Amino acid sequence: MSETLRFDPARTALVLIEYQNDFTSEGGALNSAVAGVMAKTGMLANTVALVEAARAAGVTIMHAPIAFAAGYGELSRHPYGILKGVVEGTAFVKDTWGAAIVDELAPAEGDIVIEGKRGLDTFASTNLDFILRNRGIDTIILGGFLTNCCVESTMRTGYENGFRVITLPDCVAATSQEEHENAITYDYPMFSLPMTSAEVIARL
Repeated sequence: MSETLRFDPARTALVLIEYQNDFTSEGGALNSAVAGVMAKTGMLANTVALVEAARAAGVTIMHAPIAFAAGYGELSRHPYGILKGVVEGTAFVKDTWGAAIVDELAPAEGDIVIEGKRGLDTFASTNLDFILRNRGIDTIILGGFLTNCCVESTMRTGYENGFRVITLPDCVAATSQEEHENAITYDYPMFSLPMTSAEVIARL
């Protein structure tokens, strides 16, 4: 990473993917699956520190929660893969504690909450691209869940769509250390510029 790289806050967004109680908090439907990697990376505390620094610098803070109506009518009648696990775990049901953004990262005045996320890629079913382009943002910094799923899917589309994509290996978590390490070692460098949260803060 070039030591001269700096972020222009007016053209940069920090996109926080699914920092919701069902992932982040004890008692959440999927917390037990990610708690080990969360603890190892310190991702929640790292993200809180980054958000505070980025918000103070004038970076656009975007929250990208996923939520479904009770009964998951937005999905196939026969979901498979990761979304099957969401349905079976009754996770991310709209207007429940589990779907709420964790208190430590609750949206502040001026933050943007991305609407419509129903799948893995944050660009796919939301207004994310529309808002980024309207605000003249060309750099997106990604953190959240899962390292090898929603964060990776969003990273790939952001790269394809011409954004400069920064990924945060210490602000993501997966359901196993192996999956986490594989994604940040082999996939992230292909479609993003991986940087730690401290490195991003130093370049704001």
